Amino acid sequence: MDLSRRGLLATAAGTAVTPRGAGARPLRTGFERLAADGYALLAGRRVGVITNPTGVTRDARHIVDVLHADERVDVAAVFGPEHGFRGTAQAGGSEGRHDDPATGLPVHDTYRKSGKELADVFAGSGADTLVFDIQDVGARFYTYIWTLYDCMVAARRAGCRFVVLDRPNPVTGRDAHGPVLARGFASFVGREPVAQAHGMTVAELALLFNGEFLKHPVELEPVLMRGWRRGDFFDASGLPWVPPSPNMPTPDTALVYAGTCLFEGTNLSEGRGTARPFELLGAAGIDRRWAAALGALGLPGVHFREAYFSPTFSKFRGRTIGGVQLHVHDRESYDAVRTGIALLVTAKRTWSGFAWRPDHWIDRLTGSALVRTMIDAGADTDEVTGAWQDELARFRAVRSRYLRYS
Repeated sequence: MDLSRRGLLATAAGTAVTPRGAGARPLRTGFERLAADGYALLAGRRVGVITNPTGVTRDARHIVDVLHADERVDVAAVFGPEHGFRGTAQAGGSEGRHDDPATGLPVHDTYRKSGKELADVFAGSGADTLVFDIQDVGARFYTYIWTLYDCMVAARRAGCRFVVLDRPNPVTGRDAHGPVLARGFASFVGREPVAQAHGMTVAELALLFNGEFLKHPVELEPVLMRGWRRGDFFDASGLPWVPPSPNMPTPDTALVYAGTCLFEGTNLSEGRGTARPFELLGAAGIDRRWAAALGALGLPGVHFREAYFSPTFSKFRGRTIGGVQLHVHDRESYDAVRTGIALLVTAKRTWSGFAWRPDHWIDRLTGSALVRTMIDAGADTDEVTGAWQDELARFRAVRSRYLRYS
């Protein structure tokens, strides 16, 4: 296996990684390939690491701890996203500026920072090379990919190289699904025209951002995985699952998230404060009729169970509410985005109390007003999902130019 600098970066020039039977297994992450090459990409550099608790080795050590202990690497600083570097903050929070107790390294907060403000943080840290290693979950509105985007923009302004260490898309990279963001609805849950379930890895997204969206591209060096196939779910990786955020406890959560996170834009609970966030959905006053309506649709790969639960925080805290639990029984045929739309359509039709959040957050999540206005007008699941097929086809064509795995 060629682990030279040239070999590590060959795919960035357009050569696809093609698994070669048993010899291509087991999977090696971007960090594992970087380490196997003796950290040659980081030699003589002052390194800043953008990461969170998911930046771990196969034996569950954090890469910052590993890099800090290795005399071949000069780590200048760490940068934490939403939820923080060590993951102590809930949704919408971060850890702030502090020194890491384990390593003594300065930790800077990137959450809600972009542009010049973030570039100044990078420049002030003394780092000249930024290394990104965070596990994504495959949905446009999961904020870590926009942390990646914002950090790439700021790195260019600060004059820093940008290295992306790749990890698997846990819900496969077979295809893209769902509506594509309209730029007028851009926010931190979607900066650029990307499909709701993008079907890409973070390194592929970095290449897409650099090639399509950044006015001034950054000096980008992706370190790709070896042995990952686009049809692989996370359990094929042999890697430990570390919750990327407090309400993403298992790969099962990631499997449904691209669809059920849409309930953040409604007055229903999306299951925060339960042991099954995004798999449990409900509200006070919902009864068995919702599960029955969903079951009648015959959606592929999923069953719906009438469920009652009491969230310990977030919406309906401490109250017993009714709703459904999703049970994905065939993940190969399951379509998270289509299922999410079906859930919204049937919730509105079977529960008179259904309402969108007053700030129309659903439009930020779906990327336009299309889903909300069509459902309000009485459209069914097929009509809603059919309405975005042209824009999705255009995104798929662009996406195909940046895919780096077979």
